[in-house]
Amino acid sequence: MINERMKGNLIIISSPSGGGKGTLIKEVLKTLPDIGYSISYTTRQMRGGEENRRDYFFVSEEKFKDLIEQGEFLEYATVHGNFYGTSIKQVQGEIDLGKDVILEIDVQGAKSVLGKIPEAVSIFILPPSFDVLKMRLTARATEKKTDLDLRLLNSFGEVRQLEEFEYIVVNDSVERASNDLRTIISAERLKRNRQTQAIQVILDSFDTAILNTQGD
Repeated sequence: MINERMKGNLIIISSPSGGGKGTLIKEVLKTLPDIGYSISYTTRQMRGGEENRRDYFFVSEEKFKDLIEQGEFLEYATVHGNFYGTSIKQVQGEIDLGKDVILEIDVQGAKSVLGKIPEAVSIFILPPSFDVLKMRLTARATEKKTDLDLRLLNSFGEVRQLEEFEYIVVNDSVERASNDLRTIISAERLKRNRQTQAIQVILDSFDTAILNTQGD
C-alpha cells in the first residue's frame, strides 16, 4: 500500500483508447515542475516510435504474472486483450521525492487505484465525439483492424465510466485541453490539506512574533 504520508499528489488520467491522454500528458510534463510519470508495464506489442522503459516496460505474459506474484503492482488489469500494470515502487519513489505523479491508466485501473487511494486526483479525457475518436484511432494506424474494432467497441463502455472521475477534460484542442490539465493539477496543489506543513511554518512565525511582542 502507498505510504499515507504522501508528499505529492497521485494524479490518475484515463480515457478511451485514442482519447489523446498520452499527448496531453507529454505537454503537461514539459511545462509543470515537480511532476513525475509512472511508466506502466504491459504485455502488448511495442508500436512504431515507442521505446522500452520510456513509453512502457514491455514484458512477456509470463514475466507479468511473476510480477503479480511478487506484489509489484499497485493495480493491474486486462485491457483489449493485454495486461497493464502500475509499479507501486515507482509511484512511491516519485511521491517521496515531493513530486506529483501521473498515472496514465485505463478505467479499470483507475477504479482499482481509487478504491485503495480515494484521495487521488482523477481526471477523465473525453473525446469531442465518437467520430473524432474513430478518426484518431484510424489515423494512427498502429493496430490491426480487429484490434481497432475492439478498441472502438470498448470505448462505448469506457465513456460511461466518466462519473467515477472528479474532473472531465474534453480534448477538442491539444492546447486548450493540456492547459486545462495544468490548471487542475495546479489547483490541487493549492488545497489547504495539501499544504499543511508549509502553512504550519507560516503560522509558527506569527506565534513567534506574538511572543516577541509580549516580551518587549
